[in-house]
Amino acid sequence: MDLPENFGRKIIPIAVSREPPALGVDEVDAELVSLYASHQKIYPRSVQGIFAKWRWGLVFLTQIIFYGLPWLEWGQRQAVLFDLGVRRFYIFGIVLYPQDFIYLTGLLVISAFSLFLFTAVAGRLWCGYACPQTVYSEIFMWIERKVEGDRSARMRLDAQGMSLEKLVKKWYKHFLWLGLSIWTGFSFVGYFTPIRELGMEFFLGRMSSWEVFWVFFYGFATYGNAGFMREQVCKYMCPYARFQSAMFDKDTLVVSYDTQRGEPRGARSRKTALASLNLGACVDCSLCVQVCPTGIDIRKGLQYECIGCGACADVCDVVMDKMGYARGLVKYSTQHAMDNHWTRSQTMRHILRPRVLIYTSILAIVIVALFTSLLMRKPFKVDVVRDRATLARIVSGGKIENVYRLQIMNASEKLQHYRINVSGMTDISVVTDSSDLVVESTQSRWVSVRLQIPFESALPGSHPVNFEIEVSDDGLKAIDQIQEKSVFLVPR
Repeated sequence: MDLPENFGRKIIPIAVSREPPALGVDEVDAELVSLYASHQKIYPRSVQGIFAKWRWGLVFLTQIIFYGLPWLEWGQRQAVLFDLGVRRFYIFGIVLYPQDFIYLTGLLVISAFSLFLFTAVAGRLWCGYACPQTVYSEIFMWIERKVEGDRSARMRLDAQGMSLEKLVKKWYKHFLWLGLSIWTGFSFVGYFTPIRELGMEFFLGRMSSWEVFWVFFYGFATYGNAGFMREQVCKYMCPYARFQSAMFDKDTLVVSYDTQRGEPRGARSRKTALASLNLGACVDCSLCVQVCPTGIDIRKGLQYECIGCGACADVCDVVMDKMGYARGLVKYSTQHAMDNHWTRSQTMRHILRPRVLIYTSILAIVIVALFTSLLMRKPFKVDVVRDRATLARIVSGGKIENVYRLQIMNASEKLQHYRINVSGMTDISVVTDSSDLVVESTQSRWVSVRLQIPFESALPGSHPVNFEIEVSDDGLKAIDQIQEKSVFLVPR
């Protein structure tokens, strides 16, 4: 939609005086300042090169994992499933409970330090190659190119009036976009609801209201962000673009334009020798601007809008090949390397600086600790909760009794038998509702446990006790045990 020229501009009223201005007073000029920058649609040109291949390789890798993982089976269940209804998280052979929140914390720490490390080494690698916004924008732009044509064809189509050709192409493009978006939302919900059951519910029209909401919400977000907003998300909505400079320094690899070699820029014939011209290597073709997904000119230096995708480097190498010049006018380099004309080996040696080594060390320690903890975790968990309705009481036989409730959570995928013992006080005994405690695979069970001691065998007050829960596969030989602390109250 075309906007009027004065849209978003502050109109300053100017009072008109009938009297002549006083002597010595200069006339005040009123300046109109635009409060909003009008959005100019970007038509990125397709590009081929080494960085484009890497980008599309990661597009295929991430989408194969995202769309394929919910359909992968592990035993008799979905391999990766975050079942919020029963509060179980299944990740291949690992079953996690809400009590395993520490592993989520470790995963977030790993993600944060990975981001710090990659940014310190090579800038916005995540943004340029693996960010969902970049990935889905690439897919949507590929569909757009297949339906509407290359950059010039798309610009002509948008500039012309409404016609049957334009209507068909636009509707067909949006139909494909919507189909992919809904499938993306469906796959996303499939991580939280078994995807095969979700598919049957979809075809039978029996999806729950929350499942319908999240499928269409995530689908709408994909459709809007990748189809319409694109670079605006990276430039205005993503906070990473704003604080990335805090992690950059002069030894960070970023997409750089070699000013000393490229300037002064200017057009010339391929047949003209560069040595005979008073020009740099840049032919001022502006292709680096046309392929940029955020529409910036890398020749103006590094800008926060740059996502580090390397598209400008790919297209510039193609132009240099056609002109017979050396590649690398636009390339991944560091500010120190550009200023000091370092070789690639010298640049790489300076990249391994102290902050990078510190990030790498911390990241390695956290990863090793997380996986070691996962490998050494117990096949079950126990929570001990005192019965608040009955703190302590005297029962038949002249004994003092405390009542507890134990939640036994089987974190393995096979049936397990449990035996409860207690220690910490003289002549303390355990009384349970069932002598054989059996918990099915990946299930939990609440057990009422009564601890009893002889009357006057302990002083009044609080006494520490230890619950020892043994687990076995056959109910005979214990294979592991857990100890949980609690207290035994003796009334006055």
